[in-house]
Amino acid sequence: MSRIAAMVLGIEAVVIALAIPVAVTMSEVDTSIVVAVGLALSAACVLVAAFLRRGRIAYYLGSLLQLAAVLLGIVVPAMFVLGAIFATLWFVALFLGSKVDAADVARRDSGDA
Repeated sequence: MSRIAAMVLGIEAVVIALAIPVAVTMSEVDTSIVVAVGLALSAACVLVAAFLRRGRIAYYLGSLLQLAAVLLGIVVPAMFVLGAIFATLWFVALFLGSKVDAADVARRDSGDA
């Protein structure tokens, strides 16, 4: 589960970083604030992706990052759509990842490793 979720967060970090120049040109917000918030969210995605194997708290933080990505739509309207896409991918990754992990444990227990 952690590999799929980490991949979603990694790609999301790139998308958020690429949304920074768009936010600078489209929004009325000060450039330094847009850059700081964008880079912070992008770095948070990478950091949380790195900690997904460490514990469940990283999954909760990843879910909060999905909310933050959708809320970026207040500044860059396209981020409503992109944020919703990544939030959907995140929750599908969590759902399918748990099924894959359960199947892996069952396969390992049956001795078919």
